[in-house]
Amino acid sequence: MKKINLSIVIILSFVNLGYSQDGQAALDEIIKAWAAPNEFPDHVILSASEDPAHAIGINWRTHVENTAGYVEIAKAGPGPDFKNSSEKIPAKRVVINSSEATKDGFAASFFEVQLDQLIPNTLYAYRVGNDDFKSEWHQFSTAKETPSPLSFLYVGDAQNYILELWSRVIRNAYKKAPEADFFIHAGDLVNAAHDESEWNEWFAAGSFIHGEIPAVAVPGNHEYRGLDYKNPRENRELSVQWNAQFNFPTNGPKGLEETCYYVDYPDMRLIALNSNREIEQQAQWLDKVLSENEKKWTVLTYHHPVFSASTGRDNETLRSLWKPIFEKHQVDLALQGHDHSYSRGAVYEKPIAMERDKDQKTVLGPVYVVSVSGGKMYSLSEKGWGPYGATIGKKGERIQLFQHISIDGDRLIYQSFDATGALFDRFELHKKNGKNIYID
Repeated sequence: MKKINLSIVIILSFVNLGYSQDGQAALDEIIKAWAAPNEFPDHVILSASEDPAHAIGINWRTHVENTAGYVEIAKAGPGPDFKNSSEKIPAKRVVINSSEATKDGFAASFFEVQLDQLIPNTLYAYRVGNDDFKSEWHQFSTAKETPSPLSFLYVGDAQNYILELWSRVIRNAYKKAPEADFFIHAGDLVNAAHDESEWNEWFAAGSFIHGEIPAVAVPGNHEYRGLDYKNPRENRELSVQWNAQFNFPTNGPKGLEETCYYVDYPDMRLIALNSNREIEQQAQWLDKVLSENEKKWTVLTYHHPVFSASTGRDNETLRSLWKPIFEKHQVDLALQGHDHSYSRGAVYEKPIAMERDKDQKTVLGPVYVVSVSGGKMYSLSEKGWGPYGATIGKKGERIQLFQHISIDGDRLIYQSFDATGALFDRFELHKKNGKNIYID
């Protein structure tokens, strides 16, 4: 029997349906109905834009019969009167029918608005919908135009047991850093790319957090699946919901729009890569984007690790094509997923035995992190990263984790917390004389 994290479904299945084939079919219909939208907006989410001081993307969905929608937005105020100065921005609508791609599929209306004339460093309130059905008011802040302290959250694979177990991770992450500027999801947000109930779990687990902290997401291998649910391993394509429910920049390589892109803050360039496809094409694009980058800090996120953490995994093509570019341009941080365990480390500029202070090392290229936030776990590889010239500083397995990273001037502070909120790992990067000093 398919599991779904909804108590009413479980109760109904036992009381009314039992374990018969007819009961399973009825249960499947209940799950499908739970995942489907109605007239009220749901799956409300903010997406980071290329210029977060002036722009942001807003998406939501409704029942397929709703043909029009808009965002209502105003500067947030201390009382209810801010609504009086709100402005309505019409939304672009697209209909996505997932019924052939997944057993629990259906047609739905997805709405999208790109706001691009916002005031920097300003708190806005917004809601979405139409004249008859509206969401609650959400709030978000635009970025500053000048260098200033920045912080963000990052998680690896939610993927499995999303509403059951991942919910406490994203909610504790929000409690730890409610003022985070954005939230990185490093691939495998769901297990089956087109599955409506899994996407509904992902949105339910994050709830209002998705609507108040802009997302930066990259697809994992589980966001690719055949468009015929009877043959899911054939002709894998990106989740049919991806481009409709997210609103990421389109400044990446042609054909990889909204899965490979960059976001610019005054002191940091954040680059999202698609590690599933066109690896060589992205290498050329990345080299160009980094060559033109004048930001003090550079952070990358992608799904498949350059140095794998778990047993039986290796991504040699990524390592051979991307790692030299990372080092050439002195990328600071690479945030990855896929391996369902935890490893954090780097390539040292010279052997650790030659360092004067072994707690303060100079590194070539980024500090690499592999992390997992969902409930599916793998065993750590025993061989580590040594055969590839890298050194692991911290590792762990069977731990659900989220990360909070803050940047202020020449200092980056990284902290990893487990699902209870306890500190699991910490390091700092300090910029000195054009190099990164790595303190753990």
